[in-house]
Amino acid sequence: MFTDMVGYTALGQRNESLSLALVEEQRKLIRPILFRHNGREIKTIGDAFLVEFTSALDAVRCAYDIQRAIREFNLSLSPERRIHLRVGLHVGEVMEAQGDISGDAVNVASRIQPLAEDGGVCVTRQVYEFVRNKVDLQLSSMGPKALKNVAEPIEVYKMVMPWDRVEPAQQERADKKRIAVLPFTNLSSDPEEGYFADGMTEELITSLSGVRQLTVIARTSVMGYKGATKKVREIGTELGVGSVLEGSVRKAGSRVRITAQLIDVGTEGHLWAQNYDRQLEDVFAIQSEIAEKVAGELRIRLVDEEKRVIEKRATENTEAYTYYLRGKELAGERTEPSLRQALGLFEKAVALDPTFAKAHTGIAECYMWLVNDQYEPYEQAAPRADLAVKKALQLDPDLAEAHSTLASVDFLEDHARESEIECRRAIELNPSLPGAYDTLADLEMLRLNLDGAVRNQEAAYRLDPVMPRLIARTGRLYFYAGRDDEFLRFSEKTAELAPAGTYRNMTEYYLSKGEVQKAKEYHAMADKIEPTNRWGEWMKGFITAKTGDRQGALGVINEIERKWVGATNLNDLAFIYFALGELDQFFAYANMATDQHTLRIGYVTFCPLFASAKADPRFGALMEKVRKLNEA
Repeated sequence: MFTDMVGYTALGQRNESLSLALVEEQRKLIRPILFRHNGREIKTIGDAFLVEFTSALDAVRCAYDIQRAIREFNLSLSPERRIHLRVGLHVGEVMEAQGDISGDAVNVASRIQPLAEDGGVCVTRQVYEFVRNKVDLQLSSMGPKALKNVAEPIEVYKMVMPWDRVEPAQQERADKKRIAVLPFTNLSSDPEEGYFADGMTEELITSLSGVRQLTVIARTSVMGYKGATKKVREIGTELGVGSVLEGSVRKAGSRVRITAQLIDVGTEGHLWAQNYDRQLEDVFAIQSEIAEKVAGELRIRLVDEEKRVIEKRATENTEAYTYYLRGKELAGERTEPSLRQALGLFEKAVALDPTFAKAHTGIAECYMWLVNDQYEPYEQAAPRADLAVKKALQLDPDLAEAHSTLASVDFLEDHARESEIECRRAIELNPSLPGAYDTLADLEMLRLNLDGAVRNQEAAYRLDPVMPRLIARTGRLYFYAGRDDEFLRFSEKTAELAPAGTYRNMTEYYLSKGEVQKAKEYHAMADKIEPTNRWGEWMKGFITAKTGDRQGALGVINEIERKWVGATNLNDLAFIYFALGELDQFFAYANMATDQHTLRIGYVTFCPLFASAKADPRFGALMEKVRKLNEA
């Protein structure tokens, strides 16, 4: 830990006796706090402290207590007698000799301390990784910082002090009908049964989403709280909800015991609680009963159609349902192996119950994601996705998830009109489906309506506010729309939740401003977090080209062609050729990507990095080609 008094040198020149008195007051305040948190004072350097801790957690708590004590000390004093302090924390190896310590770790701590605001604390990512989820203090990323005499940029976080935070009082005012179903705890003796608890969570989200007056947070956002020890009020504030449903599941053979409780976020009081001890085949009845109880406690009168949705049984075959739940758990991981395993489990579910519409939808989603994430060629996977989701809708025409999935498949196949119809139908059946709004945002970009794209993307984000992909897409659209201040504020807020996506956006933002060095720093940070992401490779080529290294950029092109033989790499190549100024190649690859239904239309039409392409007559021809494909 390094501490430093703000403005001490200037004060000493104006009033030496006052400056010495404040240093002494500072030492009297700080030393007892260091002792309480097991800090070892190495030395003082004028007004500064160098302190060593054996625990990063102790150091962070100590830094907070120091700033809190100084703030309280200052309250009753005139401005000229107040102490203003900055604190910097880093974790690493040090060398000790004759009671002093030295090394790179000490150097880094001293370099980040000046980045703190008056009354603030800055920590490095290394410290953040040690203490995340262990302190009730918000640490907000400031991005990678180039530090003097430090070889690589280091990501720095600032501590958001409670007295500086503008509390929205959202937990007091949030509508109780905006609800999150937190991951149900698995109390089964076998940890492998965890999929069943996760499945209960997802099915309750689906059931509650059938109640039109409720807004239900999506699975991908709530599953991030699995195993978390945060208070309900804190979770409610982060998700912007007024009510939380939580519970547990104990499965033993053919019996299942489920507990559920509805909590008011504002008061943290229980609105309703119930235990269910039933046979496994009764699980659908339990889900329906919980959904109806929640609606009743929130003073919602269900109409007949909503009751039918809530009481609908997905399947009568408990073995098929078990395969389905396992498949949903794996599909949520969204890696190539997990998607292929999930596909196999959904197919087993369908083999046991061919009328299981949700399992057919699961098959369609797996094939669609395999195409979107470039694990399988479009011409092989897209028709299978289309066949599976249409089978689901044949079995259950009112299955909202299937309509949303078909909207995505239609968009993938360049059927814009059909895609919008399916989106609207999905939202009509379930207004809490973020995927439908996400696809509408894509459709609005296709129509060159950026404002409409932003509105729909924001709607998707509000329903799934912790999902990294939606966070990144929302931020990117603020950037595309030229809303720079909003983009930067949003990125600062979400860097902790979606660091890789946020850093990718920041890379493109700084490139568009001509700040190549900053772009390089953010690119390195994103690449370190997700080294296998395809963006990292083509952006490396793009930046290399922008710095004038033609041979280096061509080398990246060769590497992409070697690494992803037969995969959809046409956009990657087009973008690097654009950065090289080779527009013939850019338009050639962009046209080929359009033919293969994979053109990254948002990048090509709205990203400021490619704005100059619009002056070329071939850009109009490309857009006309896209338009005709989508009207075919």
